[in-house]
Amino acid sequence: MRGWWREFSGLVLPASCGGCGRQRTALCGRCRAALLDGPVRRVRPAPEPAGLPEVYAAARYEDAVRAVLLGHKERGALGLAGVLGRALAGAVRAAAGPCARGQLVLVPVPSSRRAVRARGHDATRRMALAAAGELRRTGTDARVAPVLRQGRAVADQAGLSAPQRLANLTGALRVAGGGARLLEGAGVVLVDDLMTTGASLVEAARAVAAGQVREPGMGYRGEGEEDGCLRQGIPGNSPPGSAHHRRRSGDAQVHAGPRPVRAAVVAATPESFAINRN
Repeated sequence: MRGWWREFSGLVLPASCGGCGRQRTALCGRCRAALLDGPVRRVRPAPEPAGLPEVYAAARYEDAVRAVLLGHKERGALGLAGVLGRALAGAVRAAAGPCARGQLVLVPVPSSRRAVRARGHDATRRMALAAAGELRRTGTDARVAPVLRQGRAVADQAGLSAPQRLANLTGALRVAGGGARLLEGAGVVLVDDLMTTGASLVEAARAVAAGQVREPGMGYRGEGEEDGCLRQGIPGNSPPGSAHHRRRSGDAQVHAGPRPVRAAVVAATPESFAINRN
């Protein structure tokens, strides 16, 4: 009921810009440009935690971008999900690289159940769905697979240092039963609204890799296959003519093992843009 009322009220009540507060517009042109017009960049926090996948961000987490993200996430401005999804879609395209020509699976980094209940909606999943819709509209086969689950309780991350955040989240996520099958044969991109220390993405990448069990037919690429998706370390179908592609019914599939994925976020701290060591 709470989420329904927010969506309804957003349609019938006067709006103010989610970025700067300008009246009678849900998002003004200047704030929209801050989200959508900047170049997508690879971002790295300092210090960069071990296990962090390659992360791409659409905007810096400051000023209007910060206000829009908080408005959507914490204050229930659900009408902002569309433009945030467009920004996230741009980051996903950059993260996927050559894999964007095939099917992409967007895996949202989950919030705790308590946080979702308190907010009245799942902000990251909502943005992921909007991003997948934007990708499909522009010719990329994309879908959302919310396969990650909280496996144990974690402390509130606010106020924790980077090492404390890593310790707090390590081992906290898992792939739901059968979830690995939903990732099979596609480019996998973790998605979130924001990257600060990178701890959430480190744990999400670990959980996805651990959940991709080795079993016949999972379709991981072989080590020697020269393909853009392989170089990114993303599981997918082997190309025709390869040893992996030519498997007979009942044969055991030979796997190179679970691969690290890439990640995309709407925003990252300005410092993570400055430390761009490509």
